[in-house]
Amino acid sequence: MNRVLWKSKRNRRRFFTRLSGMLFFVFLLLAATLPAWGQKLSYPPARYDSSVIDNYHGTKVADPYRWLEDPDSPETQSWVEAENKLTRGYLDAIPAREKIESRLTKIWNYPKFTLPVKEGSRYFFSKNEGLQNQYVLYWQENLNDEPKVLIDPNKLSEDGTVALTTQVIRRDGKLLAYGLSKSGSDQQEIKIRNIDTGLDFDETLKWCKFAGIAWAPDGKGFYYNRYPEAGTVAKEDENNFNRVYWHAIGAPQARDVLIYERPDRKEFGFSPIITEDGKYLILYVWHGTDPKNRIYYRELASKGELVKLLDDADALYSPIDNDGPIIYFHTDLNAPRGRIIAIDTRHPGRENWKEVLPQEEDVISSVSMINNQFVAVYKHDAHNKLKIYNTDGTFVKEIELPTIGSVAGISGKRNDKEMFYSFTSFLYPTIQPAASVMISKPANPPSSANRISISIRPAMKPNKSSTTLQTAPAFRCSLPIKKG
Repeated sequence: MNRVLWKSKRNRRRFFTRLSGMLFFVFLLLAATLPAWGQKLSYPPARYDSSVIDNYHGTKVADPYRWLEDPDSPETQSWVEAENKLTRGYLDAIPAREKIESRLTKIWNYPKFTLPVKEGSRYFFSKNEGLQNQYVLYWQENLNDEPKVLIDPNKLSEDGTVALTTQVIRRDGKLLAYGLSKSGSDQQEIKIRNIDTGLDFDETLKWCKFAGIAWAPDGKGFYYNRYPEAGTVAKEDENNFNRVYWHAIGAPQARDVLIYERPDRKEFGFSPIITEDGKYLILYVWHGTDPKNRIYYRELASKGELVKLLDDADALYSPIDNDGPIIYFHTDLNAPRGRIIAIDTRHPGRENWKEVLPQEEDVISSVSMINNQFVAVYKHDAHNKLKIYNTDGTFVKEIELPTIGSVAGISGKRNDKEMFYSFTSFLYPTIQPAASVMISKPANPPSSANRISISIRPAMKPNKSSTTLQTAPAFRCSLPIKKG
């Protein structure tokens, strides 16, 4: 444990109080399950199919339970139902179950917020009152207005298992493209809602899974990725052949325009991104769960082929933002702890790449571009640090966090003067958002240096009678802008 944290008597008391609570909870679990340890459970039999054998380059590999891979077959559903019945009977018989359930219900029953996202002049955030199955999406004109419900997914099904997944708001804050999934499925249906009226457009986009959405700068439509329509490919390929389409608002999905596909690499997936300046369409190309990716791009106004800027899949390349044809990436290429590089698309050869921020002792967890500066989250001795750099890599300021802990998320854009971040630690539960950081130039900066003012303040003060995002000053300091 960090020495500074441990020296505080109050922190030590908090630590041991929480530790004793955790040990008591473990004791309850042990006490609850000990009586059942001696019971002999009779598991439902699973059919052993000896006829399923694959031949991999002369090596035979048996797969006797492949029939369980079909979740819709009557045999699989019957076996799962029997397994659930066995499990339910065991859990329901635990003597301390009601006490554990009561205690967990009590400690989980508190309001939870997500980070606010600003689009146009509006703020969007989600809130769970405590025990709701799904978070409710709200919007408001400014941080002090009373929020309005935009989507409450809890009302979309009786059992509360319809989840609001993808949420991408148009840049003017007027339209929302959102995904809905049922019963925990990865499958989504994308809908479009007019935020002012609360009404959806007629079209529904199907066959989406892990869908990315990138609104065009003019707001007339968006790029998105989806899989083939069921029945148009072999059943085993329904999760292959991911493609990128253009969807025009108000048009049926049948009229969507195919933008990109790779039939020669059916396992590739694509996530579309439009740069903040609206000049480039970038495809983040992924392959399963491999962190190494590819990057393709083209000018948005162009109808030409996409350029394979990074196609070796030799490292992680996470696009941050761009200055015209120069694109900044957070990468682990030759830097396992991460660094920032700049690639000029006019001269993309590796010999022309520029290192903006070199690898340091601490790992870079993430990088954002806010107020035309890099905001980097570092991992340092099992906790996070939040630092600001200019686009030439010169250090500007480390933002002081409330205490030793973790930055759980950051929200902000290139030209924003304000960013939000959520924070959690061993002594503080996650408060989302924990604070906002106001970034603005003072009217009369000191003559010795060009400076900007940073104000860190709680972004929300929720109370029992209101969901409103309210702000209150807390800390203020000055940051020097170092010109490289």
